[in-house]
Amino acid sequence: MKTIYRIAKTELNTMFYSPVAWVVLVIFSIQSSWKFFDLIERFEKSQKLGQELGNLTQVVFSGFMGVFTEMQSYLYLYVPLLTMGLVSREINSGSIKLLLSSPIKIKEIVLGKYLAIAAYCSLFVAILGLQVIIAYFSIDNLDLKFALSGLIGLYLLVCTYAAIGLFMSCLTSYQVVAAISTLVVLGGLNFIGKLWQDVAFVKDITYFLSIAGRANEMLQGLIVSKDIFYFVLVSSLFIVLSIYKLQTGRDAQTTSKRVLKYVLLITVVLSLGYITSIAPLTAYKDMTSTKSRTLTKNSLEIVEKIEGPIKITAYVNLLDINYSMVMPYFQNLDKARFEQYTRFLPQTQMEYVYYYDTSKNEALYAQNPGLSDKQLAEKMIETQSLKLDKLYTPAEIKKIIDLSPEQNRVVRTIEYNGKKTFLRIYDDLFKGPSEKEISAALKRLVVPAPKVVVATGNMERSIDKNGDKNYKTGFNEITFRYSLINQGFDVASVDINAQDIPEETSILIIADPKTQLSQGAIDRISKYINQGKNLALLAEPDTNSTLAGVLDKLGLSYTSRTLVQESETNSPDYLVTELAKNIDSKVIKLTPNKQNLPIPFLGTSGINIVKEAEFKITPLLKTNDQPAWESQTGITSIPEDLKKQPAVKEIPLVVALTRNINGRSQKIIVAGDADFMGNAELSRGGSGTFQFVTDIFSWFTNYEFPIDTTRPESNDNKITVSANQVFISKIVFIGIFPLLIILSGAFILIRRNRR
Repeated sequence: MKTIYRIAKTELNTMFYSPVAWVVLVIFSIQSSWKFFDLIERFEKSQKLGQELGNLTQVVFSGFMGVFTEMQSYLYLYVPLLTMGLVSREINSGSIKLLLSSPIKIKEIVLGKYLAIAAYCSLFVAILGLQVIIAYFSIDNLDLKFALSGLIGLYLLVCTYAAIGLFMSCLTSYQVVAAISTLVVLGGLNFIGKLWQDVAFVKDITYFLSIAGRANEMLQGLIVSKDIFYFVLVSSLFIVLSIYKLQTGRDAQTTSKRVLKYVLLITVVLSLGYITSIAPLTAYKDMTSTKSRTLTKNSLEIVEKIEGPIKITAYVNLLDINYSMVMPYFQNLDKARFEQYTRFLPQTQMEYVYYYDTSKNEALYAQNPGLSDKQLAEKMIETQSLKLDKLYTPAEIKKIIDLSPEQNRVVRTIEYNGKKTFLRIYDDLFKGPSEKEISAALKRLVVPAPKVVVATGNMERSIDKNGDKNYKTGFNEITFRYSLINQGFDVASVDINAQDIPEETSILIIADPKTQLSQGAIDRISKYINQGKNLALLAEPDTNSTLAGVLDKLGLSYTSRTLVQESETNSPDYLVTELAKNIDSKVIKLTPNKQNLPIPFLGTSGINIVKEAEFKITPLLKTNDQPAWESQTGITSIPEDLKKQPAVKEIPLVVALTRNINGRSQKIIVAGDADFMGNAELSRGGSGTFQFVTDIFSWFTNYEFPIDTTRPESNDNKITVSANQVFISKIVFIGIFPLLIILSGAFILIRRNRR
């Protein structure tokens, strides 16, 4: 060990007697400091302008344009300049022969030189660590563990680069060639993960070898054992390769023996890499203060209930617009999307089934007129160079699973303990399922899913039709991630005039019946209410009389006409609503409306409490404190004679009814407007309606569905330094500090030349 230390010390002295080491250090210092203080200055100005800041530690250091993220992209340029002379200098000068003929072991030479470059690389981390310390005094509640995780990731990355550079330096006597070769190998290791990803027995090897993004998890605050093992194994591989290469100058070995050594070494490294990357043997450490890289508490409670094997099968229609997300060459990336779960469920198996069938990919059919589905599939295979073990025909896939209700879209099934549920792809920016949707699907497999039944038979709102007033978006739209069927609910329609309400119904929705309910329907609703089950009654002013008989049993009534308010910007029937004050959280929990988003009601009745009933009645949404009048629909302005009529203020528009009956807590929602759950209102931008509806269904299910995956808010949301302090710091660390490095380097170089 002493020999290794002496060689490392000598090599460090040699490095610092070269201007290259000093120039690299100065450039790295200026680049990183410039980026760091530029971000601090930008956020300080934003804070002065009153903009809300949040999660500053992550944004400053590892965000899309964070310091660590940007400096990571420069490291591969610096390392070849530092490593190019480690051994090639010795080869060029001939001193390598003296080293090889000395009693010093080759492994001591290689390890000494590697220790020297690793020590130099620690200066990069020290500079970045200094910026973390400055950030500690510049950002309130800086997440130090998060920053430490990023520093560890960058150091492991640069040490791996150094090991590669060391080996390339052993191959040539020309330093420039060694530097260029190192760049080529680093580029190859970044690119290799994209090669042969459609070849089953090769894709896992090339994916493992790829160095691209290996430090990203640590930069984002999650230390993963397989990434650490990767850096250690790849570094060890190139260090041992360096030793083997130099041994060829000392030991007389046959070619076959050398080849066997290299093959054995690579086999061992790949085997260890595979073993350390399998899910059951992978360890994780979330370094974020809010545990943002770990599943939320509610999701963890779900996965803890899963004990046996779980199978996720992706059914991929080559003719669907989303087919590319799960092609064979993207399977490893696709599996990585579920790593948050496989971390806790290592028994998860993922399979991919490819088929073709008629899709709603209109662009594909328009671009290829006259081609059949089979011809289109063959064309896709040819143009995409796909290598599929099996491509199922429409008839063959239907024998396995009927995907026509899913519109033959790309979809997954999750199977556990004999149960199966769908996990879909959505028509939004993110496409894939988030924690909220995955956890909802898993929970359906371990607890009974709440069943929402929507009444039909009296021209009610439809959950199967588009159009502003229908309910497909919020209830039954497979392409909308927040639709109830994608949040863990079962949704069905029942004609309550002719059919009994299913026994397993959790929530019955009666939305704006336009014709009188039959006596059979009223009897079924009364029986349902008497059983203590949950119900939502939604009506419109023109047709609310159809629900009068049901409301009378609840002690409520609707106003007979539409409520209108005077407004300079909106039509009279556009009501400015407010959440009722002091709502008892023991009755219902509503999400605080921090952004003060409006919940507009267009054409609504008010709700009157007629008599005391068995229910506790809690108003949820009401008009504001401005006067409101009852009026016929369709008016464009409020006439003067109407203003002379008695006005109402703060009249309830939505109320919650609760009682304990038959050993259960019964919950009922009554609303004077049926439009607020309609497609148009749930799609309205800048509205709080969607959250209000979500809160209602969460309340109905005792907050079991949808899954709450909200996380604690970060508290590193304030810049604590002034603009002048930032300016002074910039002068010190971008001007004076690099100048001190330059002067130190000049002093050492001049002193050496004089000697």
